[in-house]
Order: sequence, then structure tokens, then C-alpha cells
Amino acid sequence: MSGLQWTFDNKATLGISTIVVSGESGGGNLSLAVGLKAKKDDKLDQIDGVYAMCPSISNAWANKIPELPSLYENDDYFMNCSMLGAFAVAYDPAHENDRNPLCWPYFAETQDLQGLPPHVISVNELDLGRDEGLAYYRKLMAAGVSVYSRTVNGTCHGADMIFRKALPEVFGATVLLSSST
Repeated sequence: MSGLQWTFDNKATLGISTIVVSGESGGGNLSLAVGLKAKKDDKLDQIDGVYAMCPSISNAWANKIPELPSLYENDDYFMNCSMLGAFAVAYDPAHENDRNPLCWPYFAETQDLQGLPPHVISVNELDLGRDEGLAYYRKLMAAGVSVYSRTVNGTCHGADMIFRKALPEVFGATVLLSSST
């Protein structure tokens, strides 16, 4: 939140008029969490939008939740559930916040989401987190948030950015979308 505050306080010096919080993978998680935290702290005026790419937001890697089949359908397409478990320890080593939406935004309730700024949720078809990203998109819609969702077909986790030389058209479309939001 201090980075957001600093950027907001220095908009004129930086020559910017809008702030879109953006991140990929774990950074997508952080971007969504910053939006939730800004609402909780009454600082939504500091954010004009949120752009989350292939966000990892449920911490449900060890569970076969019926609503999140991509966690097991896409296990081992570039990433696997064991890797997610290792990453999750960085967020919450003692598992004290397994259902806290500020740690895992998938668990946000309607009241947490209402009034948030516009969002873009971009997921990859063959990603473990595809379904949690789409579920979050649907929750935002149900809460009345202006939201756009995009599924990058035929790609694994973050492929539209990670494999930009191998997939230049996909990378170009991602850059175009992010610059138009």
C-alpha cells in the first residue's frame, strides 16, 4: 500500500493522471488484494483500475474443489500444484490466512467487491489458476463492478508475457489490451 500511496502523492511529478494496479501471477494476486485493501482503508480514490494477469488467488492447490477444475485438469502444463504450494508459503507461512481475501482474493465476498474500480482479469486456458480467475471475474460482475475478462486460448500460465518471442501476436494483443484499459 505504501507504493500506491507514494505513486498517488507523486502523480504530478511522475506526469501521470491515472493509476492502474497491475500484476501477473502472484503479482495479479497482489493487484487484486491492493484493490480490496484500498477499499477497506477508504483509499479507492487512489486507484483508477486493476489489471490482473493469470492471478493465483485461491490457495486451493491441495484441494480438488469442484468449482476450480483447472487446478487438476491443468496440473503440469508448465506449472504444477506442488509449485503453487511452495509459492503459497511465501504469502502465509503459518496458514493463518487461508481464507482471508487480502491474502487470497478468491475468498472475497460481494460486500468486499462492491464499489471497486474497473477490473480486467486475463487468464490462460491451460493455467492452473484459470478457473479461480474466471470465478473472481464473475464475483466482480455480481457485485456490480465494471469488469472485462479475457481467456488466452491454448496457452499455459503467463505465456502471453513469458513467451513473447515465441508468441509475438499473443504478446502484442496483451500489450494492446493493457494499454487501452
